Amino acid sequence: MCGVFGIFGHSEASNLTYLGLHALQHRGQESAGIVSSDGARLHVHREMGLVADIFTAEVLGGLPGPSAIGHVRYSTAGGSYLKNAQPLMVAYAGGQLAVAHNGNLTNAQALRDELEQSGAIFQTDSDSEVIIHLIARSRQPTFEQRVVEALQRVQGAYSLLFLTERKLVAVRDPFGFRPLVLGKLRDAHVLTSETTALDLIEGEVVREVEPGEMVVIDQEGLRCSRPFPPSRLGRCVFEHVYFAKPDSVLFGSTVYEVRKKLGMQLARERPAQADLVIAVPDSGVPAAIGYSQVSRIPYDVGLIRSHYVGRTFIEPQQSIRHFGVKLKLSAVREVLKGKRVVVVDDSIVRGTTSRKIVKMIKAAGAAEVHLRISSPPTAWPCYYGIDTPSRQELIASSHSEEEIARYVTADSLGYLSLEGLGAAVGDPESRTFCTACFSGKYLTQLGPTPSRQLKPAAA
Repeated sequence: MCGVFGIFGHSEASNLTYLGLHALQHRGQESAGIVSSDGARLHVHREMGLVADIFTAEVLGGLPGPSAIGHVRYSTAGGSYLKNAQPLMVAYAGGQLAVAHNGNLTNAQALRDELEQSGAIFQTDSDSEVIIHLIARSRQPTFEQRVVEALQRVQGAYSLLFLTERKLVAVRDPFGFRPLVLGKLRDAHVLTSETTALDLIEGEVVREVEPGEMVVIDQEGLRCSRPFPPSRLGRCVFEHVYFAKPDSVLFGSTVYEVRKKLGMQLARERPAQADLVIAVPDSGVPAAIGYSQVSRIPYDVGLIRSHYVGRTFIEPQQSIRHFGVKLKLSAVREVLKGKRVVVVDDSIVRGTTSRKIVKMIKAAGAAEVHLRISSPPTAWPCYYGIDTPSRQELIASSHSEEEIARYVTADSLGYLSLEGLGAAVGDPESRTFCTACFSGKYLTQLGPTPSRQLKPAAA
């Protein structure tokens, strides 16, 4: 659950990577980094914080060369340290190497244990470093062959960008869990997590990098290969539900239109007698519009989101109820007072935030609050790159819909069905999507205890 961007063959590679990461900032706000190559050596800058705060003109001036890769990292429940910021960069027998990773390796801890027992010394807590060690130990003659040999040993989700002094390599796992897009900017080649980054730099979308595909870009041009055996597709459906930017085209569909269809299907499955439909902004807005259109209940703005909330804040000593939620959201009393309100949100995780939002809407004078969720119950943790709590912390894993409704203090609660989700994304039986967080049907072997010790790259 982070973002990657890479460009090869442009005189302003680092500046364009900065812009690309800015467009992908929604995919990670914990740290950001850029590595550039001038053809002879790599240059790196990584910091904690937001892209616009980190990359000043002076910093970008220290990242010369016609190729670069960048990374934005998503904040997790665990500790965050600069050593885990990406792209990771190393020097090894084959030269210099940088890697940016979106995803999560499910066998990373087992591989790390094996490597450490044979003498490897790790510098980070990131699962991505396992890939670097495997590449460095490979005896294959070319860099591409080393990457293939390394990735044949890992399991899980990866959309990867590798940068050497003279080469940019992209690889997407055979399931296609995380998105990766190939584009062009005049004569330069671009790789990015989402098409929104290409829109910002006025680039052209060429196509998605196929699951299991490797793309190699150097002075000789662009070469594609399929070094990994084909697999059942497992594209993350939660990218459409919540994570991707609404203006992106993802897995062949515009995210905004899919979210709107989720809301339309939700209205068919879980209608409500109400006067008003509102969204929990921002991710719930398209689904709320769709719900309104099908139900013919008017849509209005009942909650306002602040876009100026930092990662930390000073809480007053005299405790204010729902302080954190009130920093992010405020209720429009004139819109809500005396109304029966349908509130559309994308998901419920622990239930604590939903409870605070419902209470806020009722405190603003709503007569009834009917909570509608544009996805099925999130009852299973994700091990493929979206940071979710343990199963015990997911409220839907141990409580019925009625119990959850009582806990969040809603007059009613309705989730979208798994079949309805599939219909909205154009795959009624979810044969090309991963729905493990809703169904518990994981697509790779997790082992007896899926690793939570290593920080996923998506973290």
